[in-house]
Amino acid sequence: MKRDVIIACDFNSAEAVYSFLDKFTDVKPFVKIGMELFYAEGPAIVREIKKRGYKIFLDLKLHDIPTTVKKSMAVLSALDVDIVNLHVAGTSEMMKAALEGLTRPDGTRPLLIAVTQLTSTSEERMQKELLINATMEETVAHYALNAKNSGLDGVVCSPLEAGIVAKACGEDFIRVTPGIRFADGDVGDQVRVTTPAKAKELGATFIVVGRPITAADDPVAAYKRCVEEFVN
Repeated sequence: MKRDVIIACDFNSAEAVYSFLDKFTDVKPFVKIGMELFYAEGPAIVREIKKRGYKIFLDLKLHDIPTTVKKSMAVLSALDVDIVNLHVAGTSEMMKAALEGLTRPDGTRPLLIAVTQLTSTSEERMQKELLINATMEETVAHYALNAKNSGLDGVVCSPLEAGIVAKACGEDFIRVTPGIRFADGDVGDQVRVTTPAKAKELGATFIVVGRPITAADDPVAAYKRCVEEFVN
């Protein structure tokens, strides 16, 4: 699958996201709609951005009992987004139920990916607070295999683990990696981070970039810098 840059449109209103997207006059970037914007504006914001011609990664990270997730995925599938996600920690039964709900009567569906470990989670916190007595690399690889064996298309992981996932699950298994910062930028609340160029080297399929683009003085130039470093 062709590499691409996904902009995390973490805004709290339709007006804010439209104002941001209107800056991109010569390109329609792949965008991520997360909890903040979705909870503020609801499904209507997804329909409108899709109507404007953008590819959408709907990042709601579902994690619930299988029946609830299945029914929820059926609703999300009707929004005609390109990628949706859930947490691997919901187990294979939940992931398989999600696939069933996501698949439309004609057999089509968005790509379904699963979060392994959040990029804000360090190995120390994972072991101490989540009681996962393995290394971060071992955990992510195991979670990714669970997702693949459940029929999913890929995972969300740190760029630092992208190569490990590719080795465990194959090059065709999608690796969507947040935690991207420019070499001269601030890491913010992320722990496991790297640059667009390094993410490319490590084997990411998509990078998700938020504040380095959305908070930049020139968001379009920042986006093009990401594309240059990661895609070209």
